[in-house]
Amino acid sequence: MVGMFALTVIAAFATLVLTGWIAGVFYAYSVSVMWGLDAAGPEHAVPVMRQINAKIQNPVFFLSFLGTIPAGILTGVLLLLDGQTRPGLLFLASTAVYLAGTFIPTIAVNIPLNNAIDRSTAPDAEAWAAFYPRWTRWNHGRTVFSGLSLLVAGIALATWASSW
Repeated sequence: MVGMFALTVIAAFATLVLTGWIAGVFYAYSVSVMWGLDAAGPEHAVPVMRQINAKIQNPVFFLSFLGTIPAGILTGVLLLLDGQTRPGLLFLASTAVYLAGTFIPTIAVNIPLNNAIDRSTAPDAEAWAAFYPRWTRWNHGRTVFSGLSLLVAGIALATWASSW
């Protein structure tokens, strides 16, 4: 069972790291990127946001954005199979928080807003006014939920580690 334990340790730490990375991305947008773009004015913010939308679609971002889900599920299932009910359920809860509060809002709100500003032919001031308040408000939510997901994953790992 050493192999199962090692796999679970790797999965647990991968979950924690991936969740931390994605929480950091959304946090950075909430506390600096969006404020900086807004301060630069729509004539600068719109073209830069379009470039950000294109450049964020990369393997490193996708690893954390998409990888958090299977890593959390795998960790939770492995722990449940090992009889570690509380930490297993906590890892699954962390994943559920991430899915409901971060992943789904990204797919349902932020990406459609990104696509809208990318396709917009409106003057930059009008496009930014339609984009910035809603996108930023939803990003603050993603920041809170990804932070909560990270907290729950950390509690799960600490709970499990206390049984070693």
